[in-house]
Amino acid sequence: MLKMLLVPLVATIVIELGVLLFLGERHKQVMTGSVAMNVLTNVPLNLFVLYVDDGLCTVVVGEVFVVVVEALCYKRLVGEWWIAWIYSLLCNSISFLTGELFMLIYYLFTTY
Repeated sequence: MLKMLLVPLVATIVIELGVLLFLGERHKQVMTGSVAMNVLTNVPLNLFVLYVDDGLCTVVVGEVFVVVVEALCYKRLVGEWWIAWIYSLLCNSISFLTGELFMLIYYLFTTY
């Protein structure tokens, strides 16, 4: 169970920190905040998807909720709404799509 939560969390943190670095973010407070945000949003969403409902609609609604929550947090860290939304949307979109790509690759290589 811990592995099912820890692997996606660590992967998300690494990907999102990479996105922030790519976007030119270098402030320690923002980077640390990103890690904290992911612990607070990724774990509950993954628990809900694992144990309650793993349907596409649930995942999409959960991801939208995460984007909004993280944008609010980024706003407090960076001060500008437009930067907060860009950070949240790009970080979450790229980490989500990367996760889906890895799951597709895993599925393709484990079913044959």
